[in-house]
Amino acid sequence: MKRFLVYIITGMVFGITMFKSEAASWFRIYEMFQFKSFHMYGIIGTAVIAGIIMVQIIKRKGVRSFKGEKITFNPKQMSIARYLLGGILFGLGWAITGACPGPMFTLLGAGFLPVIVVILGAIAGTYFYGLLRDKLPH
Repeated sequence: MKRFLVYIITGMVFGITMFKSEAASWFRIYEMFQFKSFHMYGIIGTAVIAGIIMVQIIKRKGVRSFKGEKITFNPKQMSIARYLLGGILFGLGWAITGACPGPMFTLLGAGFLPVIVVILGAIAGTYFYGLLRDKLPH
């Protein structure tokens, strides 16, 4: 039970941070896609830099998971077409709905109930990807 509490607290802190930084704001996302504001690019850039630092710490210090397992990073085959198509689909979904996966749940927690439609769409998309995964180029 203690282990789940860590995840719940982490999720709550993440949600509060997303909401207070306005990363879950449809207006801020709209501004970003119109190249009218640096706000979201600054948040995303900060997250990328923090991620790079954390991965380096994990690799160099041999950090283990909560279960004590060694964390490994497996190299992936680069495919420009794959990442380009995935980025376009992700960006279109983000632009149309005004939310990516993190802010979807933040918005739900903040009481914006219409986001339930977006969450159900994301769940359906994940389900259908699972069905089609073996048939897709990876």
